[in-house]
Amino acid sequence: MKFFFRLGVIIIILWQVAGCQSTADYNKKLSNPEFLHRSVQELSEVIVHDIFSPPVASRIYAYASIAAYETMALSNPEYRSMVGQLNDLRPIARIDTSRSYSVPLATVHAFLTVGKKLIFSEKKIEDFQEKLYAEMKATGIPNEDFQQSMAVGQTVADHIMAWAAKDRYQETRSAPKFTVTASPGRWIPTPPAYMDAIEPHWNQIRPFTLTSADQFAPPPATPFSTDTASLFYKEAYEVYQISKNITDEEKEIADFWDCNPYKVNLQGHVMYATKKITPGGHWMSITGIVSRTAKDDFNKAVETYAWVAIGLADGFISCWDEKFRSNVVRPETYINEYIDKAWIPLLQTPPFPEYTSGHSVVSGVAGEILTHLYGEPFSYQDSTEVRYGLPIRSYTSFRQAANEASVSRIYGGIHYAPAVRNGLEQGKQIAAHIIKTLKTREKPQP
Repeated sequence: MKFFFRLGVIIIILWQVAGCQSTADYNKKLSNPEFLHRSVQELSEVIVHDIFSPPVASRIYAYASIAAYETMALSNPEYRSMVGQLNDLRPIARIDTSRSYSVPLATVHAFLTVGKKLIFSEKKIEDFQEKLYAEMKATGIPNEDFQQSMAVGQTVADHIMAWAAKDRYQETRSAPKFTVTASPGRWIPTPPAYMDAIEPHWNQIRPFTLTSADQFAPPPATPFSTDTASLFYKEAYEVYQISKNITDEEKEIADFWDCNPYKVNLQGHVMYATKKITPGGHWMSITGIVSRTAKDDFNKAVETYAWVAIGLADGFISCWDEKFRSNVVRPETYINEYIDKAWIPLLQTPPFPEYTSGHSVVSGVAGEILTHLYGEPFSYQDSTEVRYGLPIRSYTSFRQAANEASVSRIYGGIHYAPAVRNGLEQGKQIAAHIIKTLKTREKPQP
């Protein structure tokens, strides 16, 4: 009798060990950060397809990435929730984490669920989910654990979407268009499409970490003047001269960092658009490249995307607040009126006021955040623009890339020097604030 009792105990123990090994086996496979990297890339693809403006794209990245982070941090004592750290983000109520589930699977599901709700082409995300989840199921995860993973991810996604619904985004959809005035020095629509100003009320969007949209307002823009001895004229003439003597390397830099999501092309009477990644999308791509280069585990990759996305979103809120306060005329308008009527900038002028440079601001933010997370120097190859026919560019630090992205706007003929210089500094100040206030590790990394 004792023999059979002992045999039964041994069988139960072996069964429990086998079950634990099976669970560990599929969780190890699901913890491959490529599932996350591919999900971020897919969201970027849809953002490009749907032609979201840079500010709106940054909002999509932020909420999706925060949903992923909060899901990952739910049952991970090493990571601290952003509840209480991000404006108005409250704790998630009634979520069951006691049942067996896959944290990586739940995390990816939360990311894609929020992303899908914030874009137009939902079918593209759904098709991607179907293929991705089939791969994740193939790891051997039991159906019960798979369904529980979906439930956890969905609960977090619903919570984040309820939070997002109160950021005043919907209110700005019905706000009036920006009123263009004929006053000298003020922004007016530019060729070839003469589009209305994009997101003139973006400073009304609730920031993520900033206390207000104008918390890090830059110095005032250079006073407008048509006097050839004035500083404003000299800044415009500098842009003009650079364009006349631009080098091949400077052209390559301008094209590489163009990141115009809707470039209008004219051929005779036909007008069509070329879709490209946004500035924020470019930095999210860099984040993925860097995370892969550093061989981050799944959790660190989730954390990094969240940090960068939050920085980008706050950067655009801060920048757009200044753009529509100072309302500075673009170089193309000024140079055509006062220097050379036939001049055309290398890059197409974006449809919003000039000061400060949005790309400079968000590059300053992202460059500093990535430096905080990975240190300096950090060598990597940026292949983001290969799909648009541009070569890979190599960098030895994130600040080097940020500086290059910033000055590219002068090479492209779409910004004056102060917008670039002060915009980069504006971004660095926002990043310093985020680094000081946002804590995601219980034990900070060395």
